[in-house]
Amino acid sequence: MVLPQAKPGLLTAAVLGFAHTVGEFGVVLMIGGNIPGETRVISVQIYDHVEALNYAQAHALSLLMLVFSFVVLLLMYSLNRHSRLNFSLSRA
Repeated sequence: MVLPQAKPGLLTAAVLGFAHTVGEFGVVLMIGGNIPGETRVISVQIYDHVEALNYAQAHALSLLMLVFSFVVLLLMYSLNRHSRLNFSLSRA
């Protein structure tokens, strides 16, 4: 009985944790590594573009991450709202 009620909170925590980890730089390097030609994550790629003074590509990748973040949050809020509506309808 407790787990179905906690589902929206657990989903929110998982999505926000994922979104936070996507933006982390140190953790991504530590876990994902930075092996040239083999492992590449977008935050490291942005850093490499800035270091090479290639700001146009860094800005484009940053915009991509921003759009991705908004899509993930929008999905999370819509799922959370949907589950709250279903929960309130089932209790009525």
